[in-house]
Amino acid sequence: MPSIRANTLIVAASIFLLAAIALGSASLAKPKTLLAQKGDGLAAWQQVYSVLTSPRCINCHTASNYPEQGDNRSRHFANVVRGPGGTGVAGFRCVTCHQKENADSTGVPGGKNWHLAPLSMKWQDLNDRPLSSVDVCRAIIDRARNGGLNGAALLKHHTEEPLVLWAWSPGRRVDGSMRTLPPLTHDEFVAATKQWVDAGMPCPK
Repeated sequence: MPSIRANTLIVAASIFLLAAIALGSASLAKPKTLLAQKGDGLAAWQQVYSVLTSPRCINCHTASNYPEQGDNRSRHFANVVRGPGGTGVAGFRCVTCHQKENADSTGVPGGKNWHLAPLSMKWQDLNDRPLSSVDVCRAIIDRARNGGLNGAALLKHHTEEPLVLWAWSPGRRVDGSMRTLPPLTHDEFVAATKQWVDAGMPCPK
């Protein structure tokens, strides 16, 4: 009987020890997993940022009273101005020239509801320099500035918004050459956005 009792105590102690080790390992592993997920999210954000600050996007996310054009991001010709709603002014609306599709014969780009992004979503300063990754990230996650979009809505916006999609089908310039594309494919951009959103939308410090 004593030996049976001793063996029982040894087995119970062993089970307790193994459980304690497993619990300790899990508690140690969890922060590392979260840290790794945040790191992956930050890396994904940098990919997203590279697209947002490319000419196809930033030309309509200006800090000024006018849109920009071209890879050199020059001021829009003909003194086009933003207007109160980002759609131009009476008699000179964006849609006057920018139709629902690109006009490759004239070099005028087009897309559904062509307009400037609101100033709350500006991605450059008044000297036409792109804002830092930190500043753009903080702006895009601020629902008071981004139109009330949460992570899922931001992902949907990047996936489906016609003017976002236009960046990967921007048509031809006046000289007939193709406009340059963002540094990622649209699929890569959406995948990076999703990874960033799934990681909790972390921003660089």
